[in-house]
Amino acid sequence: MNNSNKYSKGYFMPPVDCYDWVRKDSVDRAPIWCSVDLRDGNQALVVPMSLEQKLEFFTFLCELGFKEIEVGFPAASQTEYDFLRALIERNLIPDDVTIQVLTQAREHIIAKTFESLVGCKRAVVHLYNSTSLAQREQVFRKDKAQIVEIAKLGARLCKEYAAKTPGNFMFEYSPESFTGTEPEFALEICNAVIDIWEPTPDRKVIINLPVTVEMSAPHVYACQVEYMHKHLNRRDSVIISLHPHNDRGCGVADTELGLIAGGDRVEGTLFGNGERTGNVDIITVALNMYAHGVDPGLHFENMPMIVGMYERVTGMHVDERQPYSGKLVFAAFSGSHQDAIAKGMKWIEEKHPDKWTVPYLPIDPKDVGRLYDKDVIRINSQSGKGGIGYLMEKQFGFNLPQKMRESFGYEVKDVSDRGHKELMPQEIFDYFVEHYVNLSAPLRIFESHYVQKNGIIADVSLELDGKTYECRGNGNGRLDAVNQAIGNVLGQEYTFEEYHEHALTTDSASQAVAYVCIRRDDRRYWGVGIHNDIVTATISALVSAINRMLA
Repeated sequence: MNNSNKYSKGYFMPPVDCYDWVRKDSVDRAPIWCSVDLRDGNQALVVPMSLEQKLEFFTFLCELGFKEIEVGFPAASQTEYDFLRALIERNLIPDDVTIQVLTQAREHIIAKTFESLVGCKRAVVHLYNSTSLAQREQVFRKDKAQIVEIAKLGARLCKEYAAKTPGNFMFEYSPESFTGTEPEFALEICNAVIDIWEPTPDRKVIINLPVTVEMSAPHVYACQVEYMHKHLNRRDSVIISLHPHNDRGCGVADTELGLIAGGDRVEGTLFGNGERTGNVDIITVALNMYAHGVDPGLHFENMPMIVGMYERVTGMHVDERQPYSGKLVFAAFSGSHQDAIAKGMKWIEEKHPDKWTVPYLPIDPKDVGRLYDKDVIRINSQSGKGGIGYLMEKQFGFNLPQKMRESFGYEVKDVSDRGHKELMPQEIFDYFVEHYVNLSAPLRIFESHYVQKNGIIADVSLELDGKTYECRGNGNGRLDAVNQAIGNVLGQEYTFEEYHEHALTTDSASQAVAYVCIRRDDRRYWGVGIHNDIVTATISALVSAINRMLA
């Protein structure tokens, strides 16, 4: 890329140092949240939502806990006007929810905006005009004084129309393209608007500082916000709102640093939908706070449902790696990751700590409706014994011996590798049953009889490769005696190495599961037996191991 010299920094640092925000390490309280999904988000859709879809989505946003929702630009389109009227006339706005509408600083638009609000109990009227150097020079071709007059005219008109329209109205002003505006000029025009609106601590106004286009690293925006925070008139009567877009991929960082620098409120969308690269993703910002112990005040406990609703109504797709909400954000395919997560989960179960510290999982997936065995431990050719063992134990109840986890893990990885696919839990379980559990060919035992004499004597009837044998073995227990009997038929081709057992379930219908390992030369073979009777399960595990060896 050889044309980088055609670009320059389009932003302006404050005239004085504004770095107090650096001394804070995180956001310590939830801001006021304002969803702009129905305005910014809707205007960015390839196919905008229908009236009924917008009504459904508005109700959905209320259920998620949003108390302020920007519903559109009612003077700009009949569709948005009708949507606002439907909300009011159908009485769909909860008493604790404030709607917000956008307007330019032009009288006929302001008049139409207030007309659309007739009958509304409470609303924010959001006035804006562009203030950046590029907009002033290229679009409006006006000087600073003329741009200030546009804002002041709009502020006066809003005040006049609010006075003659029944309802409770709050004002918001945005110097659009704030990040490309000289901070001193942004302060001048905002203070001019504040002086006209004359807010009080009991009747505040909102000054919105939009990252209309992301033009700098996030720390620059933080300095710009802090400058406004320190110098706005009537600061105790002003709510500083942030409205970041994501052109440089830093929307979340802009928001978090902006809040640390003095912001009180955030305008954004679910999953970051919006023009170009989108608005800031409120879900990510909120759950980042949650991960640091701050309650965001929004209801994101069922993320799969939220994703499904959003995708259905908007026609957009939530990326699999979208923070917190994507299908794969908690998924661990890597063997080392799976092992650490499994051990971390075991530590949590044993220690019951006050705080969540599981490796690789910044929050408990259950808090957003995800499941460990479905959404966290994912099995493919990169997986390891820890993850496969964890899945077999937590989802199916099989606590595989440590050495068996390793050998079974390699088999499962090989199956995934040869199939070039991820294996679902049920596929792994089916493979386990088919290749390890209660195997009866080429060796099958019909019956066994035991006598206690100098240990245990076992008389065994078995079939091997279609031939029937009656054999006897003597050992220090039933398993050992049967093993000796089978060895007499096979010619002692193997040595017995390990045996483990446990109850498969804890209810009255509990079954026993047994694991047996035998070795021939340098290879080990595991078998599994399941039965209501532990002795039968144990013998079946031995036979299964032998059948794996003979295969």
